[in-house]
Amino acid sequence: MTSHPTQADAAAALLAANRRRRSIRRWIAIGTLPLTLAALLLVGKLLSMYAFAHQSVSAFVVGGYAESESAARGQDVANWFEPFKAPYNIGTALAGAEQLPEARVELERALPLAQGLDICFVRINLSLVMERQGDAAQADGDAAAAQFYGEALQVTVETPEECNSDQAQEQSPDPNRDMSDSLEQNQQRQQEKQQQSQQNAERGEQPQQPEQQEQGEQEQPSQSDLDEIEDRLNQGARDRENQLDDGEGDGGGTDRPW
Repeated sequence: MTSHPTQADAAAALLAANRRRRSIRRWIAIGTLPLTLAALLLVGKLLSMYAFAHQSVSAFVVGGYAESESAARGQDVANWFEPFKAPYNIGTALAGAEQLPEARVELERALPLAQGLDICFVRINLSLVMERQGDAAQADGDAAAAQFYGEALQVTVETPEECNSDQAQEQSPDPNRDMSDSLEQNQQRQQEKQQQSQQNAERGEQPQQPEQQEQGEQEQPSQSDLDEIEDRLNQGARDRENQLDDGEGDGGGTDRPW
């Protein structure tokens, strides 16, 4: 005699099947949880990077260099996507604040991390920082100015030819400045400054070391000597201010970082 499944048996089978499906869904959810969390973290990181970058650029444009640097340092945390951007923005903000040695360190850190056409504006800003270091040394009568100008010129000359292309201009952080023209002007200006600085050094136009007085005696400067020294210091400060200006005046100044 053959037995037939009753309605109760069918209901029990349906419940068992539902339990199996729920169990499968639960294990699938548990298994995909790390991927879901990773995706959420990735989206959050991308949004935070965009926010930090936007804040850094916006602050720099209005001259808030400290705020720009602070925002850029937020980009520097676990930056796997565009690792050059954080040191580039930090260095550019420091350059705007005339913290030239620190700016140079950051831009030199950014250079090997940049790829493709991103190298172009990293090189431009690095060369401008080196040139400003030369301007500062020149204004102070420091013979190291020629070395700074030479380093700036080398960075400019070694900029890839692709940086003169339309594609490079499209990626420029400052569309209002032509990248090709800027590279050409930077090279010409830096070369002229290097040559002038070398000529000044050859003519002996550099700070003189104080002569040793016999028997440890020091000659007391006269009032006219003191007045002349003060005039030279004031002139040096004026020259430095003019040289660090953003290309105004007679055109001999250094460009503003991008």
